[in-house]
Amino acid sequence: MQFPVLLLTGPRQVGKTTVLRHLCEDERRYVSLDDPTLRLLAEEDPALFFQRFPPPVLVDEIQYAPNLLPYIKMRVDEAREPGAFWLTGSQHFRMMQGVTETLAGRVAIATLLGFSARESDGRELAIRPFLPTSERLAERDRSAAADDVAALYGRIWLGGYPALLTGEITDRDLFYSSYVRTYLERDVSDLAQVGNRQTFLRFMRACAARTGQLLNLSELARDVDVSVPTAKSWLSILEASFQVHLLRPFHSNVTKRLVKTPKLYFLDTGLCSYLTEWTSPETLAVGAMSGAILETFVVAEILKSWWHRMVDPTLYYYRDRDRREVDLLFSSDGRLYPLEVKRSATVRRDWRRAFTPLERLTPEVGPGGIVCMVDQRLPITATMEAIPVGLL
Repeated sequence: MQFPVLLLTGPRQVGKTTVLRHLCEDERRYVSLDDPTLRLLAEEDPALFFQRFPPPVLVDEIQYAPNLLPYIKMRVDEAREPGAFWLTGSQHFRMMQGVTETLAGRVAIATLLGFSARESDGRELAIRPFLPTSERLAERDRSAAADDVAALYGRIWLGGYPALLTGEITDRDLFYSSYVRTYLERDVSDLAQVGNRQTFLRFMRACAARTGQLLNLSELARDVDVSVPTAKSWLSILEASFQVHLLRPFHSNVTKRLVKTPKLYFLDTGLCSYLTEWTSPETLAVGAMSGAILETFVVAEILKSWWHRMVDPTLYYYRDRDRREVDLLFSSDGRLYPLEVKRSATVRRDWRRAFTPLERLTPEVGPGGIVCMVDQRLPITATMEAIPVGLL
């Protein structure tokens, strides 16, 4: 650990505290700010708090006591001891504002989501983040999963939360109903004054039904019967608490990337399936959301492959004036690497034209692929191949 402070962020129940406590050496103290007495002490007397819990220390749910951050900065500046402070947090915006303002240059930040398919299977993890190049794909090919449609949609329907995947909790619906209730009572109440939790729950369900689609705030607000500013504020809550990810469109003008319409993705397909009331993997696999939920799964797996290695991908989608789209564009080392997601086990001739809209783009477009239901990698053109979902 090279930095004095490590901050591990991510949604609730993904194992942030479990991971860090597992890595803790014997002398590192642990304190949870979920404890109201300790939270009060941290807020009212940070100096006394650190007299009681001096470094090395693991502070859980740091967003509840932002007053601790200046004191952490002072301690770090007095003695820049690597790894002195380990912090976790589940609310990105409020927490990150304080961290970036107070601990700039002193903190390493990592994001943890639920288990990836590789992690839940115990497959090879000592590989680089996903990129659709022959070299990176070959690394993953050696430990690809051989999922059929039933097994794949079983993964998607169950989701990635450790309690479900380890068998600690066997009732999937009970887990998600409890998760949503706790989320509404804690994170939503902490991040904003949401007067009607049932309306916010309807908003969550409406977002889940739109996963993998272009975000239309006006339509979303109308369907939930709230104002557009309210819908925008509530969407920021979902993003701040790591429930959704907004994928920006690629544009050569950086400013236009920020103002054009993003695509909405839920970060856990199990929660998304629960909110949209798919009662089994079988109904999900043949239902109206089967394609969108598969794309959501692929995007989440790719993000995990990067974030779980403490790297942020430069990732976009592409859409032109003629409404031609490419699902994902990786930007790396001055090149663009395209990726499409198809719910098909048969390579089609028209897939050759999938990346035609990118021909006039700068920078240079490199090799790409179509993630689909094939059993093994298959060449489509000299620069495009079919990629099994199990390779992710």
